[in-house]
Amino acid sequence: MNTDCEIDENILRLIAGRLGREPRGLREVAVSDGAGRPVVIRVASVVNGKPFPTLYWLIDPAINYRIDRTEASGTIAQLQARVNADPALQSAMFSDHRTHIARRESFLSATERAHLDASGQWPAIRERGIGGIADFSRIRCLHTWYAAHLVEANAVGVMLEALWTEGTAGQSAAAVVTPPR
Repeated sequence: MNTDCEIDENILRLIAGRLGREPRGLREVAVSDGAGRPVVIRVASVVNGKPFPTLYWLIDPAINYRIDRTEASGTIAQLQARVNADPALQSAMFSDHRTHIARRESFLSATERAHLDASGQWPAIRERGIGGIADFSRIRCLHTWYAAHLVEANAVGVMLEALWTEGTAGQSAAAVVTPPR
């Protein structure tokens, strides 16, 4: 498998099964559940010589399904309306993106930095936030926001968990996962 890390072969097979393919640029399991199964993985920001701004991938099938259903119910539009009406939420999202960009850059190797310099591809890394989004005021994909939230809390993840808690869906997904090491 194409990985840049040392992960147990059984966990690698589980990750590949959850993705439906071998992981590309896998760096670590960022969040695991109580049984040690991967929930969020971190991938390289340069994969096969190309910028790859999505740092965290949510791979837990139950949480992904829950978010699929949440998105299908129109929740992105509902959350976006809240953000549009609240300057404090807009500021929080901007801050979340900037924090995410800094975190992503902190993981870059010297070789990756040199490649981004030589190829002029830094904008894809430095100007794109959570999930590779360029417009920091928009919510595009709850999966990428929630994956990042499970690593480090963010405004969209907090709003999503609040909706789940208020609704009939029950327990927050964060209650069933544990942070790395």
